[in-house]
Amino acid sequence: MKILLPNPHGFCAGVVMAIQSLEKALELYGAPIYVFHEIVHNKHVVEGFCQRGVIFVDGLDEIPESSHVLFSAHGVSPDIRKQARARRLKTIDATCPLVSKVHTEAVKFVAAGYSVLLIGHAGHDEAVGTVGEAPDQIQLIETIEDVDTVKVPDPDKVAYLTQTTLSLDHVKNIVDRLEQRYPRIIGPAKQDICFATQNRQTAVKELLSEADVVLVIGSQNSSNSNRLAEVAREAGKPSYLFDHVSEIDPTWLRPDDTVILTAGASAPEELVDECLNYLCSQFQATVESRDIRQERARFDLPVELRSVV
Repeated sequence: MKILLPNPHGFCAGVVMAIQSLEKALELYGAPIYVFHEIVHNKHVVEGFCQRGVIFVDGLDEIPESSHVLFSAHGVSPDIRKQARARRLKTIDATCPLVSKVHTEAVKFVAAGYSVLLIGHAGHDEAVGTVGEAPDQIQLIETIEDVDTVKVPDPDKVAYLTQTTLSLDHVKNIVDRLEQRYPRIIGPAKQDICFATQNRQTAVKELLSEADVVLVIGSQNSSNSNRLAEVAREAGKPSYLFDHVSEIDPTWLRPDDTVILTAGASAPEELVDECLNYLCSQFQATVESRDIRQERARFDLPVELRSVV
């Protein structure tokens, strides 16, 4: 068996910043630290923080007044920020800057009188937060079929945005249909899908012709991890998404397979190492690392933590 390990894989800059933010908050303030929703969509990371006294909540009313609360990498709506102020919570905003960019674009388009169509997944924390910027003017679009049924007040004043963790091909198909229906539609100056999501998808695509099967480490609620698995399936390759090496079914693999092993942007490197060790032990696999893209980006800690001496 040969393992192709594409680079980049695993943690992106936004996830690193969010996790470092929570680490710093624990160091400064001690447990409990509250986090609104999961810090990142990864079961392993969340469980690790729970064991250290972090409490993840889905509603701010679960948090005692005046406590420290960290907003996750996925961002929150203005209403959540308002609720936090009302409860006198000490907020730490670990929203990924690329998600914040989409929020800013949404506010600008709405202020200019546009109906905004957000391409994203219903219920995903990032999409919920973005729509919350102007729920009466922003509508969620998940599929090409949604494009054909959506209604807007003025077809000449429509803008689109996208969730940052989507498939490039999926977004392109929807945008193409939007442009057919709304010839004067406008979009962001730069694509909203984050560079890390793009890079991980590109890395898998470039190796697919050599591979028999694709293994993706990531949680089921991780959008970018699911998109990695979809990229492979859409190319006709068997692809499996799993949280931990213990979930690998040996029947997925044959001794002479060439396997792409990658990890979503919220999956830690230690999970990759465990999978490599398992495959090398069970299948006598050799590992070949392939550098497809370079990532040097880093994001500063939230200002609330930088200002603490």
